[in-house]
Amino acid sequence: MAYSILLAPSAERQLRSFAPAIQKRLVKRMKTLQHDPRPQGVKKLAGEDHLYRIREGDYRIIYTIQDDDLIVLVVKIGNRKEVYR
Repeated sequence: MAYSILLAPSAERQLRSFAPAIQKRLVKRMKTLQHDPRPQGVKKLAGEDHLYRIREGDYRIIYTIQDDDLIVLVVKIGNRKEVYR
């Protein structure tokens, strides 16, 4: 069972704002969520329902998992200093 990876419009804009090398790293990391949306190192965000985050260097990918529809929806991508604001 492979999950579909969808990006919210705001996450897509955030991804495009990074340098091409960083974009490749982030996209590669997001693709790993297709087969395992809860990989080792994933954290559930405190105070938020159904939000998870994974790390890729200094960057964080925040997403929700819809198990019924097999969808991973990326809602925010950013530097660790700014992504939680």
